Amino acid sequence: MSDNAPDSLIPYDEIVQEALRAVVGRVLGSVERSGGNLPGNHHFYITFKTAAPGVNIPKQLRERFPDEMTIVLQNKFWDLQVVEDGFSVGLTFNAVPAKLQIPFGAITAFVDPAVDFGLQFQAVGDLEPAAHEAAENDGSGTDEERGVATDVNSPDDGSNVVTVDFGRKK
Repeated sequence: MSDNAPDSLIPYDEIVQEALRAVVGRVLGSVERSGGNLPGNHHFYITFKTAAPGVNIPKQLRERFPDEMTIVLQNKFWDLQVVEDGFSVGLTFNAVPAKLQIPFGAITAFVDPAVDFGLQFQAVGDLEPAAHEAAENDGSGTDEERGVATDVNSPDDGSNVVTVDFGRKK
């Protein structure tokens, strides 16, 4: 293959991204149909762009995470509802319950550490992150209060992570 490949008139990158996001929808839909019960040791880290169109999260979370946020679906979540273009879920942040609505197009990563599986995406519309100060949430509160799983035993070596990047020209 040549380094000077012609521009494609078929949007392969968008088609593949959409297909991989359907994997997330199918997995979450399966959990929803099971009554919110995760099978075995499965649990999910879902990273999304908080400023993406269609994201609906409480104001204090948007202020705390102005660009990107990772949620963990493991032990304490409720009301998981999956629709064609996204999902909603109830979670607790610092003992305050919250309902989040997240379109699949806002997701940038989906990881199931129990089986060392992960997907990475480009956010729809390639949102540029807003300038903000460094997050100060890593040192305050317990792991549970921050929504971080503490029983992850698999190494974070990147194996089984699918990254799709077609080097989109800007």
